[in-house]
Amino acid sequence: MDRIAGALSVEQLKVPIRGLPTALDGLKFVQLSDFHFDGVRLSERLLEEAIAVTNAAHPDAIFLTGDYVTDDPRPIYPLAQHLKALKSKWGCYAILGNHDLCQPDSQKMVTHAMTEVGIRVLWDETIYPFGAGLALVGLRDYWSPRFNPKPVMDRVPEQTPRIVLSHNPDSAKPLKQWRVDLQLSGHTHGGEVVLPGFGPMVTGLKRIRKNSSPSVRRWMKPLTKNCDKVVQNWDWAQGLHRVGENLLYVNRGLGTHLPGRFFCPPEVTIITLCA
Repeated sequence: MDRIAGALSVEQLKVPIRGLPTALDGLKFVQLSDFHFDGVRLSERLLEEAIAVTNAAHPDAIFLTGDYVTDDPRPIYPLAQHLKALKSKWGCYAILGNHDLCQPDSQKMVTHAMTEVGIRVLWDETIYPFGAGLALVGLRDYWSPRFNPKPVMDRVPEQTPRIVLSHNPDSAKPLKQWRVDLQLSGHTHGGEVVLPGFGPMVTGLKRIRKNSSPSVRRWMKPLTKNCDKVVQNWDWAQGLHRVGENLLYVNRGLGTHLPGRFFCPPEVTIITLCA
């Protein structure tokens, strides 16, 4: 799988935060996402490399943004033993993705395994690990039953800067009604197949379909309908985006689906906040 995943890419991001306390200027985080650790989609070699790169960055905190398993939740236990090696000043915080909820007992198993190795799993929670001047919000998955960010977001004072962890980038649309200084998401794997100069292949296909004749649109519809089930806003498949007044960053993830990645390497993201 490493051959079709490609070499690990380390992305560096500097984000200015309005009202960030001076004491938190320069705060450094690492984001990891979309492991799909099932014996097929992510090798132990690539996983260990990502962990080593993370620790070498000496982050203040580590954020994990979902999809640790694929369908069977049992691989979360060996994955958690690997993730136990992650090191940071203020700890490791995680949210769950849609694949972590596939089976009736998936959420419980994934949460238990992560908690056992010291990783704090957030499910519609707001915490203040860096002090009262910066909130960390972890939301349930966008596709999960009763997704409703309002009670969580309304509890954060408007003047307080906040980072929001939300697996699916489509959630950035309903989150526009609140202040979100930085939303961290995954889910899309960056599109996996990216055409240089055009972006993710699915974005190009959807654009062609939209601008074509009715007969061509009918022919192309099967090519893109499954992509529409994954995410609606493919323009946000990877990287940094402005959504209304908010910032969204989408990590390309570590796991890989067949037929593999093309100009879309697996990613570790290092994020530095500045006042």
